[in-house]
Amino acid sequence: MLEFLVGVDGGGSGTRALLARRDGAVIGAGQAGPSGLSRGIDPAWQAIARATQRAFESAGLRPAAWSHCALGAGLAGASHRPWRAAFLAANPGFAHIALDSDSFTMLLGAHAGRPGVIVAAGTGSVGEVLRADGSRTGVGGWGFPVGDEGSGAWLGWHAVRHAQAAMDGRAAAGPLARHVWATCGADYVALLDWCRSAGQFEYAQLAPAVFNAEADDATAAALLASAVVELEALARALDPAGALPLAVSGSIGRRLAPRFAPALRALSVELAQGADAGALTLIRRALEGKS
Repeated sequence: MLEFLVGVDGGGSGTRALLARRDGAVIGAGQAGPSGLSRGIDPAWQAIARATQRAFESAGLRPAAWSHCALGAGLAGASHRPWRAAFLAANPGFAHIALDSDSFTMLLGAHAGRPGVIVAAGTGSVGEVLRADGSRTGVGGWGFPVGDEGSGAWLGWHAVRHAQAAMDGRAAAGPLARHVWATCGADYVALLDWCRSAGQFEYAQLAPAVFNAEADDATAAALLASAVVELEALARALDPAGALPLAVSGSIGRRLAPRFAPALRALSVELAQGADAGALTLIRRALEGKS
């Protein structure tokens, strides 16, 4: 007997779950570690289970059997077919699963299920559009280090490249380079060792330093200006006519959105809901389609 709906937003930084009764009334919320599929199928399911159990606890309920729950999940990496298939095959017993990308559930949440555009830039970056005819398109989201332009990891990666150049004497050492040295390694061996072991998350942790250095460091200012250009390009690729509302999400996106060109700012709207609420919309619509 289906009693509960679970909406999960899962990425490389963490997992958020909303718990709702079958009628859609939200009663609990929980969080856990990352559940992006690039980190592995088993870790993803473990994080989803922990976040869901904590959502039950926040509702003052004992966790129900998975067979009494339907799961809507927006997960980073869900567009990669082998990962998607492996994730669905490892279902621990949910009665129904609706799986899509985290960018699509962000889009559903941001516009409360209505047509619109979202540009999301946090650790990574991606954009997606839902049109009035129900068609959808995604851009970006190619992943670090070759993609994710305008994201936190992209900013951090460029900051480290600048710090390397400054250490070599190929660039002037300003506040940004000195911060990278202090954080990642102040000599050639230490910085090289950091680079060899760092991944997307570690590079993204340097992004706040780019903002902090902007006023006194021309390189930092130029990096942020370039990030704005990259995120604007995502928005324009999704909606060339500028006909749909634009929502910008993510820690980096929210800081850079006020710098967008006037035409894009005129389209901007506040996020109606989060991606976890969008995941609830995803599973609710899937179940309506089955009835």
